[in-house]
Amino acid sequence: MKIEIAKYGDKLVSRPAGREAYLAMESYILKDLPEDEPIEIDFSGVKALTPSWADEVVTKIAERFKNVKLLNTENMTVQATLRTLREYSDLKI
Repeated sequence: MKIEIAKYGDKLVSRPAGREAYLAMESYILKDLPEDEPIEIDFSGVKALTPSWADEVVTKIAERFKNVKLLNTENMTVQATLRTLREYSDLKI
């Protein structure tokens, strides 16, 4: 399953917006997937990503699924956010 994060906007900045995005994903695309389903999170087209938004989405996906891969993480805000999550939210990917 490939999740294109830019479908939820190109500036992903608030915890409430992240929570809403995750609930939408959970209801429609993640609903019946087994925990060993390969998940690709694609950051193409994302201009800004904050730790609060990503904690609501990326961290929760990584906690639920065993095989998560991050794609197109070259954007500096994406890189900085992932570093922050790895340090403070115990993100393992």
